[in-house]
Amino acid sequence: MKWLAIIAVLIAFAALLVSKVSRAGELPVAGKPAPDFNLADQQGRQHNLQEYRGKYLILYFYPKDDTPGCTQEACAFRDDLHQLTELGAQVVGISVDDSNSHAVFAKKYHLPFPLLADKKGEVAASYGALLNLGIVKLARRYTFMIDPQGNIEHKYLSVDTSRHSREIIEDLKQLKGKP
Repeated sequence: MKWLAIIAVLIAFAALLVSKVSRAGELPVAGKPAPDFNLADQQGRQHNLQEYRGKYLILYFYPKDDTPGCTQEACAFRDDLHQLTELGAQVVGISVDDSNSHAVFAKKYHLPFPLLADKKGEVAASYGALLNLGIVKLARRYTFMIDPQGNIEHKYLSVDTSRHSREIIEDLKQLKGKP
């Protein structure tokens, strides 16, 4: 009986947590301008949307540095970066972790692209990618392909970390009419 009471309390607590989960902001619309950002990377260098004009920007949001899914996704982008660059794309990751955490993560896995620190979750919220659990905020695993003019080209809201970068490469090839 005691165990049933404990399980009932845990289920009630889980239901309460789920009811408190919210996604801040609306998802940007394909064909419309991407929300701007101005965030520091793992080396403290500021990045904004304007500096990526003229190229495709693969802006990927991820929950947490050095966790299994996030590591798999980041390392796949690292491994496929040459192909992405050849297709005119640049990769930028964003999470709510700070720049120091990003620096350790990037160094450990030799990640050659910027990881931006969105500590307050404001940029994630502007992309509809903020998961707000009340006392904890995380970025949802969403990716946005932004075209050379700064507009949302494609949204990836259901990401399989094992094949995500390959999916983006195929989409870029299609956009550019390449086999």
